[in-house]
Amino acid sequence: MRLKARTLEGLYAFLLLFPFLFSLGVFFLYAFLRAVFFSFTEYNLFDPPRWVGLANYLRLLQEPLFLTALKHTLAYSLVVTSLQTFFALLLAVALNQPLKGITFFRTVYYLPSVISTAAASLLLLWLFQRTGLVNQGLSLLLSHLGQLGGFAGLFLAAQALQVAWERRKGAAVSFWDPALAALSLLVAFLGAWALGASGLLPPREVRVEIPWLPTQASFLGIPYPLWAIILMNTYTTIPTFMVLFLAGLKGIPKTLYEAAALDGATPWTMFTRITVPLLRPVLFLVITMGLIGTLQLFDQVLFVGGSGGAPLESTITLAYYVYGNVFPSGAAPRVGLASAAALVLAGLTLLIVLLQRRFGVGERGWS
Repeated sequence: MRLKARTLEGLYAFLLLFPFLFSLGVFFLYAFLRAVFFSFTEYNLFDPPRWVGLANYLRLLQEPLFLTALKHTLAYSLVVTSLQTFFALLLAVALNQPLKGITFFRTVYYLPSVISTAAASLLLLWLFQRTGLVNQGLSLLLSHLGQLGGFAGLFLAAQALQVAWERRKGAAVSFWDPALAALSLLVAFLGAWALGASGLLPPREVRVEIPWLPTQASFLGIPYPLWAIILMNTYTTIPTFMVLFLAGLKGIPKTLYEAAALDGATPWTMFTRITVPLLRPVLFLVITMGLIGTLQLFDQVLFVGGSGGAPLESTITLAYYVYGNVFPSGAAPRVGLASAAALVLAGLTLLIVLLQRRFGVGERGWS
């Protein structure tokens, strides 16, 4: 009777797991084995595969477009993972404060993550057009650069005078005292406006028309169109990781902060000695998910390279290289070469995640 109960329990478990095992076997394991086989063949979807051994892998090393895609993929993954992890942590710490109306701000900051990739890509195309909002903002900034410099100078002068005056009276105030800074900001604003109105610091006529998308120009080795994708992807993924960090912050006992405050610890000390060490498991999860997601960038490259008119050499990544070889425009598919590139991408992803786990942030928390 006991054996029968265990058998029934195992049968129920198998039935519940069957949909997942079926999809895993068909769409992942079978597809992976087929990709391994095709990577050693020359295959165009129409003729029978022809065994070529390691020729596809050796050919990848001689393909300039593959090497460009590999460089773009690594640079994109490094920059986006770093930016989204850093800003998501900062945003989570800010939204973890017991402030009035904090739920509203958490909702507002999470909204970008619900935007679809297609909508975000269209927004990116609109922002980075030659006459888009980014160029208009830069034009406005450069036109009033003199007034902004005057504003900063007046603020520092007013703040220094106030702090010196208060310290002379015996008050122990810091240079960045909020109350004094508010008055200094008002003085600096009125002063900068007066300088502009009197003609001493007139705005200049500056018109920025940087071709962000249809160009191969680069900054720090990364093409402008890829920088645009980096900014947009970072903006849309920060809220998701912010939620993970918020959940981690809620699990840190407040007694640790109270004890540290009694010992005279500064906010920075509490952040680096309590918050970050106790968030290591969440950090590991965020970094790992970020690396895997960024190494597989595809859809935004498709939108920006197609509708945006960005050159392929400026945006191509490994995932798009695989797609481009299986579905080339006006040419025979190169399934063998695409399969070899796909396996290189899979191996690269596994290697980077393992290196990050071994030498970077581990999943073990502070104990």
